[in-house]
Amino acid sequence: MKKSTALLIFIILVYTFLIGPFLIIFLASFGSEELMTFPPKGFSLKWFHKVFTIVMFRDAFWSSLKIALGSTASALILGAPIAYALVRFKFPGQNFIEVIFSSPAIIPGLVIGFALLRFFVLLTNLPILLGLYIGHTAILLPYTVRVISSSLRNFDISIEEAAVSLGASRLKSFFIVILPSIKTGVVASFILAFITSFNNVPVSLFLTGPGVATLPIQMLVYMEYYFDPTIAALSSILIVFTVFIVQSAEKLIGISKYV
Repeated sequence: MKKSTALLIFIILVYTFLIGPFLIIFLASFGSEELMTFPPKGFSLKWFHKVFTIVMFRDAFWSSLKIALGSTASALILGAPIAYALVRFKFPGQNFIEVIFSSPAIIPGLVIGFALLRFFVLLTNLPILLGLYIGHTAILLPYTVRVISSSLRNFDISIEEAAVSLGASRLKSFFIVILPSIKTGVVASFILAFITSFNNVPVSLFLTGPGVATLPIQMLVYMEYYFDPTIAALSSILIVFTVFIVQSAEKLIGISKYV
């Protein structure tokens, strides 16, 4: 009984530590004071209305959406054949290649962001939007490779071999047999990559510039000058948005099986 009580207390403490900050932000977003306080004094929805009236938030949202969709699509297009090759074939240096493709998920984001800044912006002088797109594609590639590889390992290879024996090429069998069979994993990969890109801070922090900023970076800029509950309201919207996507994906496709 004592062990069960201690375990229950430990679980409550862990969940309080994990969920507590989000709960504080959520409650603070409904405060009526001009400064963000907790517990909030009064109740007001004006900060949620203000979020949609700030032009820089709207512009940053569309920038984040375009970058997230573009980089996620590119990461899927590149990651699917890479995952297929790593799962289906054995070749020299395979382990090293797997480490290379996993490195963006292992190396700290600030290090990747600084390296991309030096290469894309300072050396090649690429446009800011293009640099963000390439940088986000690079950090999303390990996620797509890993998730799609997991789906391919659960795929019955005999189905592909049957298609090849009936005259289909490897490329054709990949598109008409394999991809439809692992579409759930592809969708899970898309959702994971999209959320990772949309909410990314370390890489975006280094690659944003005049006229182009993602939503998380624009939120940091806003907080340098204002400390009202607007940021709390926007954070609450993003939290609900992210949780809704993840939970919907879990109900529909069981995303936890792939990530």
